[in-house]
Amino acid sequence: MIEWNHLGQAHSAQWRSESSAPAPRRVVTADDTLSADTAYRLACEGTGLLWQGDFQNARMLLQALMRRVDRKPRKAVAKAAEKAATATPAQAFHLHRQAQAQRARVLSSVLIPLGPDYGIDLRRAPDWRQACTEAWGPASGESSVATLRELLGLVGAYEWRKKGVEIPALGDGPHNRIHPHYGVFSPVRGEYVDLVANTSLPSTALAFDIGAGTGVLSAVLVRRGVQRVVATDQDPRAMACALDNLKRLGVLDRVELLQADLFPPGRAPLVVCNPPWVPARPSSPIEHAVYDEGSRMLRGFLAGLAAHLEPGGEGWLILSDLAEHLELRPREQLLAWIAEGGLRILGRHDVQPRHAKAVDAGDALHAARSAEVTSLWRLAAIG
Repeated sequence: MIEWNHLGQAHSAQWRSESSAPAPRRVVTADDTLSADTAYRLACEGTGLLWQGDFQNARMLLQALMRRVDRKPRKAVAKAAEKAATATPAQAFHLHRQAQAQRARVLSSVLIPLGPDYGIDLRRAPDWRQACTEAWGPASGESSVATLRELLGLVGAYEWRKKGVEIPALGDGPHNRIHPHYGVFSPVRGEYVDLVANTSLPSTALAFDIGAGTGVLSAVLVRRGVQRVVATDQDPRAMACALDNLKRLGVLDRVELLQADLFPPGRAPLVVCNPPWVPARPSSPIEHAVYDEGSRMLRGFLAGLAAHLEPGGEGWLILSDLAEHLELRPREQLLAWIAEGGLRILGRHDVQPRHAKAVDAGDALHAARSAEVTSLWRLAAIG
């Protein structure tokens, strides 16, 4: 719950946060008379600004906060540059994440009240009820409060879901789009999809897709001629998303969806897994697709793969070496886990990432990103 006082009366409402962040301890009502400088000071102090004014002015205030949080004082810039110059890649990564978290806290200070049906009763407010319903489920009939920043992300995800992401490996349009749901990572980095699309199949009888997400790799395998795919994921949102996409693509009759942690029962001649690439703690549900504290999923996949491969079968591990360049996990550790799992390496296919950050010299992690390689490791059981 979130609580505040307005005109001498106490109020409360349900607090909504995708990242399970706690509600601000101090909340004040704010409107069009609040200056950006005052709002920034309050935000830096951890005060929530429950908006009561014109909705479009709330968006403008958020933009003003962005400019201020990104425009650091010269002394702070010099100090940060000094730290970065002497930091190891791992330290630079953690400093970058700390800065991102602090920025997110400041920008999450603008709060929007939502009615019992997710409606926003503010002047010039948009109708985002459908977007909220798709993200959070049917309205509960209770008033709630969410950050404007989170609502904008929710609406952006809603538009992505409607439009979809074109996946050339699924064939020609228009039936080659994946529609990511809110909270499910979008396959915008196509190089890992291309690796699965272009590596020779050991068999077309059956494949396991571990960590299905949007269902994109299951769909690619079916389009390549695999007769049956069993796709697993432990996230109910991912299961619903994969179901939707596989239906749209007309391949659901050849894919069995199973909510499970890692492997389904049985063995297969091909087991595919694209685990999170960076061993760090996720700060929100969608970050579970990127960050995996302690490399839990990677280690679990490698430890259990041999027991789920048919004789002569292959396990395909799709993994970026970004963690190695950030000095978060050495290559020797990965090779040791492969050996400990009773596995041998049949081969490896590499590709350079094509995303914008790989060539952005201004990115805080540019050195690591520019050297990054994404690989498909072909693994087999020993003996």
